[in-house]
Amino acid sequence: MAQFGLLPIAALFLWLTLNARAADEHEVAEPEGYKLDDYRSPVPKTLAGARVIDSDDAEVLLRDRAAIFVDVFPRAPKPPNLPAGTVWRDPTHMTIEGAHWLPNVGYGVLSPDFENYFKTRLAALTGNDQKKPVVFFCLKNCWMSWNAGKRALSWGYANVIWFSEGTDAWQQAGFDLVKATPVP
Repeated sequence: MAQFGLLPIAALFLWLTLNARAADEHEVAEPEGYKLDDYRSPVPKTLAGARVIDSDDAEVLLRDRAAIFVDVFPRAPKPPNLPAGTVWRDPTHMTIEGAHWLPNVGYGVLSPDFENYFKTRLAALTGNDQKKPVVFFCLKNCWMSWNAGKRALSWGYANVIWFSEGTDAWQQAGFDLVKATPVP
């Protein structure tokens, strides 16, 4: 009778083991270069050369002013076919208080103007100190922060931190967001 009771447990263990392996097989691998499309899709668990943090780690870094927080959420473009005289208002973007919003710098390919914008603003925010900790974030399952972190690493920034779940995890942890204004 005791052996019969172990059979369901053994079957459950086998099922859990097989499903854990299947989940590992579906993990997202880091691409060789930048992610060029489908920016709102599952992201890797890692960013080579960077440290990955969760909302608790982010809260400590922010509270201790131990890192610069850079939000790379894209800015909505003005629709090209608006009738003449239509007033366009940017949609409100909410971010972590104290973060700097550098919109549109997380795309896989940046125009020369946006690459210059990103480089010069990042240099200004860090005081030209490439060793200063910089946290890149966006939303959960958003490749833009992964791309921005990878690009900063390629420019020689040595203390890149990726908050992969971004403002979604921040809010889920019970922290507030504030209205963002793009860094000029």
